[in-house]
Amino acid sequence: MSVSFDLCWRSVETIVDRLGLVETAGEAPDALHVLTSPMMPDAPVGRMRWWTGAVDLVYIGLSVPPIGLDSHMMFAFSPVTSAVPHFTIDSVAGGGQPGAQAAFAFHLDLIPKLDLGAHLGYLRHCFEPLTAIRADAQTIAGLEPAHLSPTQYAVMSAWMLVHRADESAFRNVETAVTAYRDHWLSLVTNGVPNEVLDGVGPDQIADRDRRNRAIVFDPTVDPVWGRVGQLIGAEKAEVLRSKLATPAK
Repeated sequence: MSVSFDLCWRSVETIVDRLGLVETAGEAPDALHVLTSPMMPDAPVGRMRWWTGAVDLVYIGLSVPPIGLDSHMMFAFSPVTSAVPHFTIDSVAGGGQPGAQAAFAFHLDLIPKLDLGAHLGYLRHCFEPLTAIRADAQTIAGLEPAHLSPTQYAVMSAWMLVHRADESAFRNVETAVTAYRDHWLSLVTNGVPNEVLDGVGPDQIADRDRRNRAIVFDPTVDPVWGRVGQLIGAEKAEVLRSKLATPAK
């Protein structure tokens, strides 16, 4: 267990419990569930787990002590035709080698299923309730903005929180994570009213979702996939990336 694991895993457990999700072994458990690295040939460095039900939840954890990496991410994907945003947390501790002080980073967001620049009702219903939470989180002492490209910002939401942090700030982010998660769970439970969709239908939502996920997880957009490939091998990294980029339903 670690600080970075806890920040991510508490939401995994909460979502699985509240939505009654069922864990699946998947089609290739050896290729996905246990992750290995040439850096540590004698022991696993991580695992992938996923659950299905009202949403698809994917968790990937990587811990590589020789380079001081402890990384945990989860994506909870609403059904492809649903207007409910996806939910994601990425929590990372780096530089944790013996004698070194760990540095932390996190990413928290609801990923829209409609174009926020063209659907004000949807924006107000799904995202404006996060405005004060986001503002409060940005006042936490010890946070500094992470460096993402404009392309990465464009394919997420304006309510995204993505920061580097010292340990105290990282622990204090829990309040924002809980609030974002619980707001998202209320959207899953109650749905998004048809009147805020401006006539956008399920097929249009599904098409945008496929296109958006392909970009969010494009290795030319997010350089993390190159680093993952260096850790566990390019072939296995591509299997993980494809699992996230391809809607299941």
